Amino acid sequence: MSKGQQISENFYVRGDGTRAYYFSNEYLVDLFSKCGLTLEEICVHNKQVENRSLELVMNRNWIQATFTLNSASPQGPNGQHDLLAYEGEDDKVVTDTSKKKSSGEEIDLSEDFCNMFGTSHSLDEVQIIGVKAKGHDFKIRMLRKEYQHTCRSTGLMLWESAQFMCCLLAENPSIVASKRVLELGCGSAGICSMVAASFTPFVLATDGDEESLDLLRQNISSNMEPNLLSRIMVRKLFWGNEDDMKAVRELHGNGVGFDCIIGTDVTYNPDAILPLFKTARGVISEKANEDSVPALILCYIQRRVDEDSILSNATSQGFRLVDKWINGVHESNGTISSWFSGNDVCSAFRHTVLSVLYFEL
Repeated sequence: MSKGQQISENFYVRGDGTRAYYFSNEYLVDLFSKCGLTLEEICVHNKQVENRSLELVMNRNWIQATFTLNSASPQGPNGQHDLLAYEGEDDKVVTDTSKKKSSGEEIDLSEDFCNMFGTSHSLDEVQIIGVKAKGHDFKIRMLRKEYQHTCRSTGLMLWESAQFMCCLLAENPSIVASKRVLELGCGSAGICSMVAASFTPFVLATDGDEESLDLLRQNISSNMEPNLLSRIMVRKLFWGNEDDMKAVRELHGNGVGFDCIIGTDVTYNPDAILPLFKTARGVISEKANEDSVPALILCYIQRRVDEDSILSNATSQGFRLVDKWINGVHESNGTISSWFSGNDVCSAFRHTVLSVLYFEL
Protein backbone atom coordinates (compact mmCIF):
# COMPACT_ATOMS: atom_id res chain seq x y z
CA MET A 1 0.00 0.00 0.00
CA SER A 2 1.57 3.23 -1.12
CA LYS A 3 1.26 6.73 0.29
CA GLY A 4 -1.25 7.43 -2.31
CA GLN A 5 -3.59 4.49 -1.61
CA GLN A 6 -6.72 4.77 0.51
CA ILE A 7 -6.67 3.36 4.05
CA SER A 8 -9.78 2.94 6.19
CA GLU A 9 -10.19 4.63 9.56
CA ASN A 10 -9.34 1.36 11.31
CA PHE A 11 -6.59 -0.03 9.09
CA TYR A 12 -3.44 1.94 9.72
CA VAL A 13 0.01 2.14 8.18
CA ARG A 14 2.27 3.34 10.95
CA GLY A 15 5.29 5.59 10.62
CA ASP A 16 7.67 2.65 10.23
CA GLY A 17 5.66 1.20 7.35
CA THR A 18 4.05 -1.60 9.38
CA ARG A 19 0.30 -2.14 9.39
CA ALA A 20 -2.02 -2.48 12.35
CA TYR A 21 -5.70 -2.98 13.16
CA TYR A 22 -7.22 -1.19 16.15
CA PHE A 23 -10.29 -2.39 18.08
CA SER A 24 -12.84 -0.45 20.13
CA ASN A 25 -14.08 -1.81 23.48
CA GLU A 26 -17.51 -2.52 22.03
CA TYR A 27 -16.12 -4.43 19.08
CA LEU A 28 -13.89 -6.56 21.31
CA VAL A 29 -16.68 -7.41 23.77
CA ASP A 30 -19.10 -8.25 20.97
CA LEU A 31 -16.50 -10.46 19.28
CA PHE A 32 -16.05 -12.61 22.40
CA SER A 33 -19.75 -12.57 23.30
CA LYS A 34 -20.59 -14.20 19.98
CA CYS A 35 -18.29 -17.04 21.02
CA GLY A 36 -20.14 -17.65 24.29
CA LEU A 37 -17.92 -15.63 26.61
CA THR A 38 -19.18 -13.26 29.29
CA LEU A 39 -17.36 -10.05 30.14
CA GLU A 40 -16.21 -9.77 33.74
CA GLU A 41 -13.95 -6.73 33.59
CA ILE A 42 -12.52 -4.40 30.96
CA CYS A 43 -10.33 -1.33 31.19
CA VAL A 44 -8.17 0.82 28.94
CA HIS A 45 -4.52 1.30 29.86
CA ASN A 46 -2.37 4.20 28.76
CA LYS A 47 1.39 4.53 28.88
CA GLN A 48 3.81 7.02 27.43
CA VAL A 49 6.81 5.42 25.74
CA GLU A 50 9.86 7.61 25.29
CA ASN A 51 12.59 7.20 22.69
CA ARG A 52 15.21 9.60 23.95
CA SER A 53 17.55 9.25 20.99
CA LEU A 54 14.77 10.41 18.64
CA GLU A 55 13.30 12.84 21.15
CA LEU A 56 10.00 11.09 20.63
CA VAL A 57 7.22 10.40 23.13
CA MET A 58 4.43 8.09 21.97
CA ASN A 59 1.10 7.48 23.65
CA ARG A 60 0.41 3.73 23.84
CA ASN A 61 -3.12 2.56 24.60
CA TRP A 62 -4.35 -1.00 25.02
CA ILE A 63 -7.43 -2.84 26.26
CA GLN A 64 -7.18 -5.44 29.00
CA ALA A 65 -10.23 -7.60 29.69
CA THR A 66 -11.33 -10.70 31.60
CA PHE A 67 -13.93 -13.07 30.16
CA THR A 68 -15.56 -16.23 31.53
CA LEU A 69 -17.05 -19.06 29.54
CA ASN A 70 -20.84 -18.99 29.48
CA SER A 71 -22.20 -22.19 31.05
CA ALA A 72 -25.05 -22.16 28.55
CA SER A 73 -22.72 -22.42 25.59
CA PRO A 74 -23.05 -25.65 23.56
CA GLN A 75 -20.66 -28.52 24.07
CA GLY A 76 -18.94 -30.64 21.51
CA PRO A 77 -18.89 -34.47 21.35
CA ASN A 78 -16.04 -34.66 23.88
CA GLY A 79 -17.78 -32.49 26.45
CA GLN A 80 -15.78 -29.41 25.42
CA HIS A 81 -17.48 -26.11 24.68
CA ASP A 82 -17.97 -25.78 20.95
CA LEU A 83 -17.16 -22.17 20.16
CA LEU A 84 -17.61 -22.80 16.45
CA ALA A 85 -21.33 -23.16 17.06
CA TYR A 86 -21.46 -19.40 17.52
CA GLU A 87 -20.19 -18.75 14.06
CA GLY A 88 -22.56 -16.31 12.37
CA GLU A 89 -22.96 -15.19 8.80
CA ASP A 90 -20.31 -12.49 9.20
CA ASP A 91 -17.86 -15.06 10.54
CA LYS A 92 -18.49 -17.30 7.54
CA VAL A 93 -17.67 -14.45 5.20
CA VAL A 94 -14.34 -13.96 6.95
CA THR A 95 -13.61 -17.68 6.72
CA ASP A 96 -14.37 -17.69 3.01
CA THR A 97 -12.22 -14.58 2.54
CA SER A 98 -9.27 -16.31 4.17
CA LYS A 99 -9.61 -19.21 1.76
CA LYS A 100 -9.67 -16.84 -1.20
CA LYS A 101 -6.60 -15.04 0.05
CA SER A 102 -4.67 -18.28 0.27
CA SER A 103 -5.43 -18.94 -3.38
CA GLY A 104 -3.52 -15.82 -4.35
CA GLU A 105 -6.39 -13.37 -4.90
CA GLU A 106 -5.98 -9.89 -3.48
CA ILE A 107 -8.57 -9.16 -0.78
CA ASP A 108 -9.24 -5.66 0.54
CA LEU A 109 -10.40 -5.99 4.15
CA SER A 110 -10.30 -2.28 4.91
CA GLU A 111 -14.06 -1.79 4.68
CA ASP A 112 -14.69 -4.75 7.01
CA PHE A 113 -12.76 -2.97 9.73
CA CYS A 114 -14.62 0.32 9.35
CA ASN A 115 -17.16 -0.93 11.87
CA MET A 116 -14.58 -1.21 14.64
CA PHE A 117 -14.52 2.50 15.46
CA GLY A 118 -14.62 5.79 13.66
CA THR A 119 -11.76 8.12 14.45
CA SER A 120 -9.22 10.02 12.41
CA HIS A 121 -6.49 12.50 13.09
CA SER A 122 -7.40 16.15 12.79
CA LEU A 123 -5.20 18.54 10.89
CA ASP A 124 -5.22 20.55 14.12
CA GLU A 125 -2.92 17.87 15.58
CA VAL A 126 0.10 19.22 13.74
CA GLN A 127 3.47 20.62 14.60
CA ILE A 128 5.73 22.94 12.64
CA ILE A 129 9.25 21.79 11.87
CA GLY A 130 12.03 23.62 10.08
CA VAL A 131 13.66 22.23 6.94
CA LYS A 132 16.66 24.00 5.49
CA ALA A 133 18.26 23.57 2.09
CA LYS A 134 20.50 25.87 0.09
CA GLY A 135 18.53 29.08 -0.44
CA HIS A 136 15.44 27.72 1.31
CA ASP A 137 14.11 27.77 4.85
CA PHE A 138 10.79 25.93 5.08
CA LYS A 139 8.38 25.81 8.00
CA ILE A 140 6.46 22.60 7.41
CA ARG A 141 3.22 21.63 9.12
CA MET A 142 3.08 17.89 9.78
CA LEU A 143 1.35 15.43 12.09
CA ARG A 144 2.70 15.58 15.63
CA LYS A 145 5.17 12.83 16.52
CA GLU A 146 3.04 11.35 19.29
CA TYR A 147 0.27 10.59 16.77
CA GLN A 148 2.45 9.16 14.02
CA HIS A 149 2.38 5.54 15.21
CA THR A 150 -1.37 5.45 14.51
CA CYS A 151 -1.35 7.67 11.45
CA ARG A 152 -3.61 6.32 8.72
CA SER A 153 -1.58 8.00 5.97
CA THR A 154 2.18 8.01 5.64
CA GLY A 155 1.78 11.20 3.61
CA LEU A 156 1.11 13.21 6.77
CA MET A 157 4.72 12.78 7.87
CA LEU A 158 8.06 14.10 6.64
CA TRP A 159 10.55 11.41 5.68
CA GLU A 160 14.36 11.56 5.63
CA SER A 161 14.60 10.73 1.94
CA ALA A 162 12.45 13.75 1.06
CA GLN A 163 14.75 16.02 3.06
CA PHE A 164 17.80 14.46 1.40
CA MET A 165 16.38 14.86 -2.12
CA CYS A 166 15.30 18.39 -1.29
CA CYS A 167 18.92 19.27 -0.44
CA LEU A 168 20.21 17.62 -3.62
CA LEU A 169 17.80 19.62 -5.77
CA ALA A 170 18.75 22.87 -4.04
CA GLU A 171 22.46 22.18 -4.63
CA ASN A 172 21.92 20.98 -8.22
CA PRO A 173 19.31 23.09 -10.05
CA SER A 174 20.23 21.41 -13.35
CA ILE A 175 18.34 18.28 -12.25
CA VAL A 176 15.03 20.08 -12.82
CA ALA A 177 15.91 23.40 -14.50
CA SER A 178 13.51 24.30 -17.34
CA LYS A 179 11.89 20.84 -17.19
CA ARG A 180 8.32 19.72 -16.64
CA VAL A 181 8.58 18.18 -13.16
CA LEU A 182 6.20 15.82 -11.38
CA GLU A 183 6.55 14.50 -7.84
CA LEU A 184 4.86 11.17 -7.08
CA GLY A 185 3.52 10.52 -3.59
CA CYS A 186 4.85 13.81 -2.28
CA GLY A 187 2.68 13.70 0.85
CA SER A 188 1.85 16.81 2.82
CA ALA A 189 5.31 18.42 2.95
CA GLY A 190 6.06 18.95 -0.74
CA ILE A 191 9.55 20.26 -0.07
CA CYS A 192 11.05 18.71 -3.23
CA SER A 193 8.32 20.23 -5.39
CA MET A 194 8.78 23.63 -3.78
CA VAL A 195 12.54 23.59 -4.38
CA ALA A 196 11.99 22.47 -7.98
CA ALA A 197 9.58 25.37 -8.55
CA SER A 198 12.47 27.75 -7.89
CA PHE A 199 14.22 26.51 -11.03
CA THR A 200 11.47 25.56 -13.47
CA PRO A 201 8.13 27.10 -14.48
CA PHE A 202 5.95 23.98 -14.19
CA VAL A 203 5.87 21.58 -11.22
CA LEU A 204 3.07 19.19 -10.34
CA ALA A 205 2.92 17.85 -6.77
CA THR A 206 0.76 14.72 -6.49
CA ASP A 207 -0.50 12.27 -3.90
CA GLY A 208 -3.42 9.87 -3.63
CA ASP A 209 -4.53 10.88 -0.14
CA GLU A 210 -6.92 13.83 0.13
CA GLU A 211 -5.96 14.68 3.71
CA SER A 212 -2.30 14.85 2.72
CA LEU A 213 -3.16 17.09 -0.22
CA ASP A 214 -5.09 19.48 2.04
CA LEU A 215 -2.08 19.91 4.30
CA LEU A 216 0.22 20.12 1.26
CA ARG A 217 -1.71 23.11 -0.07
CA GLN A 218 -1.31 24.83 3.30
CA ASN A 219 2.43 24.21 3.30
CA ILE A 220 2.88 25.48 -0.24
CA SER A 221 0.81 28.59 0.43
CA SER A 222 2.74 29.47 3.60
CA ASN A 223 6.23 28.72 2.25
CA MET A 224 6.33 29.76 -1.40
CA GLU A 225 7.12 33.26 -2.55
CA PRO A 226 4.01 34.85 -4.12
CA ASN A 227 5.72 35.19 -7.49
CA LEU A 228 6.47 31.44 -7.53
CA LEU A 229 3.05 30.13 -6.49
CA SER A 230 1.84 30.00 -10.08
CA ARG A 231 4.63 27.56 -10.94
CA ILE A 232 3.36 24.73 -8.76
CA MET A 233 0.10 22.80 -8.99
CA VAL A 234 -1.37 20.19 -6.65
CA ARG A 235 -3.39 17.27 -7.95
CA LYS A 236 -4.63 13.89 -6.79
CA LEU A 237 -2.87 11.00 -8.52
CA PHE A 238 -3.83 7.54 -7.35
CA TRP A 239 -1.25 5.12 -8.68
CA GLY A 240 -2.60 2.91 -11.44
CA ASN A 241 -5.72 5.03 -11.98
CA GLU A 242 -5.99 5.65 -15.72
CA ASP A 243 -8.30 8.66 -15.35
CA ASP A 244 -5.91 10.34 -12.92
CA MET A 245 -2.95 9.70 -15.22
CA LYS A 246 -4.79 11.08 -18.23
CA ALA A 247 -5.82 14.21 -16.34
CA VAL A 248 -2.26 14.76 -15.17
CA ARG A 249 -0.79 14.43 -18.66
CA GLU A 250 -3.25 16.95 -20.06
CA LEU A 251 -2.53 19.61 -17.43
CA HIS A 252 0.33 21.07 -19.43
CA GLY A 253 -1.89 21.50 -22.46
CA ASN A 254 -0.21 19.23 -25.00
CA GLY A 255 -0.24 15.91 -23.14
CA VAL A 256 3.44 15.24 -23.82
CA GLY A 257 4.21 14.12 -20.28
CA PHE A 258 6.93 15.10 -17.83
CA ASP A 259 10.68 15.41 -18.28
CA CYS A 260 11.59 14.67 -14.66
CA ILE A 261 9.63 12.52 -12.20
CA ILE A 262 10.69 12.39 -8.55
CA GLY A 263 9.63 9.94 -5.86
CA THR A 264 10.93 9.88 -2.28
CA ASP A 265 10.25 6.97 0.07
CA VAL A 266 7.59 5.55 -2.23
CA THR A 267 9.02 2.02 -2.41
CA TYR A 268 8.30 0.63 1.07
CA ASN A 269 5.30 -1.54 0.15
CA PRO A 270 5.77 -4.54 -2.18
CA ASP A 271 2.20 -4.32 -3.52
CA ALA A 272 2.66 -0.70 -4.60
CA ILE A 273 5.85 -1.07 -6.65
CA LEU A 274 4.23 -2.16 -9.91
CA PRO A 275 1.49 0.53 -9.77
CA LEU A 276 4.23 3.06 -9.05
CA PHE A 277 6.14 2.23 -12.22
CA LYS A 278 2.96 1.88 -14.30
CA THR A 279 1.99 5.37 -13.22
CA ALA A 280 5.45 6.78 -13.90
CA ARG A 281 5.40 5.23 -17.37
CA GLY A 282 1.95 6.65 -17.98
CA VAL A 283 2.95 10.25 -17.28
CA ILE A 284 6.61 10.46 -18.33
CA SER A 285 7.52 12.09 -21.63
CA GLU A 286 8.82 9.71 -24.26
CA LYS A 287 10.64 12.40 -26.19
CA ALA A 288 14.13 13.57 -25.33
CA ASN A 289 15.11 17.18 -25.87
CA GLU A 290 18.45 18.63 -26.88
CA ASP A 291 19.75 18.86 -23.32
CA SER A 292 18.45 15.77 -21.54
CA VAL A 293 16.49 12.54 -21.60
CA PRO A 294 13.31 12.21 -19.47
CA ALA A 295 14.15 10.56 -16.16
CA LEU A 296 12.59 8.96 -13.10
CA ILE A 297 14.51 9.55 -9.85
CA LEU A 298 13.75 7.52 -6.74
CA CYS A 299 15.25 8.25 -3.34
CA TYR A 300 14.44 5.90 -0.48
CA ILE A 301 15.41 4.04 2.66
CA GLN A 302 15.18 0.31 2.05
CA ARG A 303 12.46 -1.24 4.16
CA ARG A 304 10.44 -4.22 2.99
CA VAL A 305 11.29 -4.00 -0.71
CA ASP A 306 14.75 -4.88 -1.97
CA GLU A 307 16.53 -3.36 -4.95
CA ASP A 308 16.04 -6.43 -7.15
CA SER A 309 12.27 -6.16 -6.80
CA ILE A 310 12.35 -2.48 -7.67
CA LEU A 311 14.50 -3.09 -10.74
CA SER A 312 12.42 -6.00 -12.04
CA ASN A 313 9.23 -3.95 -11.83
CA ALA A 314 10.96 -1.00 -13.47
CA THR A 315 12.13 -3.18 -16.35
CA SER A 316 8.63 -4.58 -16.84
CA GLN A 317 7.40 -1.05 -17.56
CA GLY A 318 10.19 -0.14 -19.95
CA PHE A 319 12.53 1.67 -17.56
CA ARG A 320 16.25 0.99 -17.44
CA LEU A 321 18.58 1.81 -14.57
CA VAL A 322 21.15 4.36 -15.73
CA ASP A 323 22.86 5.16 -12.44
CA LYS A 324 22.59 4.45 -8.72
CA TRP A 325 23.98 5.70 -5.42
CA ILE A 326 23.73 3.41 -2.40
CA ASN A 327 24.58 4.84 1.01
CA GLY A 328 27.35 7.06 -0.29
CA VAL A 329 28.81 4.49 -2.67
CA HIS A 330 28.95 5.37 -6.37
CA GLU A 331 29.42 2.51 -8.81
CA SER A 332 30.62 4.92 -11.47
CA ASN A 333 31.34 8.58 -12.06
CA GLY A 334 27.93 9.05 -13.54
CA THR A 335 25.02 11.44 -13.26
CA ILE A 336 24.33 11.01 -9.55
CA SER A 337 27.94 11.32 -8.40
CA SER A 338 28.12 14.77 -10.02
CA TRP A 339 25.34 15.94 -7.69
CA PHE A 340 27.65 15.61 -4.69
CA SER A 341 30.59 17.48 -6.17
CA GLY A 342 31.52 20.57 -4.19
CA ASN A 343 28.83 20.26 -1.51
CA ASP A 344 28.39 18.59 1.85
CA VAL A 345 24.88 17.17 1.51
CA CYS A 346 25.84 13.71 2.76
CA SER A 347 27.20 14.87 6.11
CA ALA A 348 23.78 15.76 7.49
CA PHE A 349 22.47 12.30 6.61
CA ARG A 350 25.51 10.20 7.44
CA HIS A 351 23.55 8.05 9.92
CA THR A 352 20.76 7.29 7.44
CA VAL A 353 21.05 4.48 4.89
CA LEU A 354 19.77 6.13 1.71
CA SER A 355 19.59 5.00 -1.90
CA VAL A 356 19.08 6.94 -5.13
CA LEU A 357 18.13 5.24 -8.40
CA TYR A 358 18.12 7.06 -11.75
CA PHE A 359 15.98 5.59 -14.55
CA GLU A 360 15.40 6.43 -18.18
CA LEU A 361 13.18 4.79 -20.80
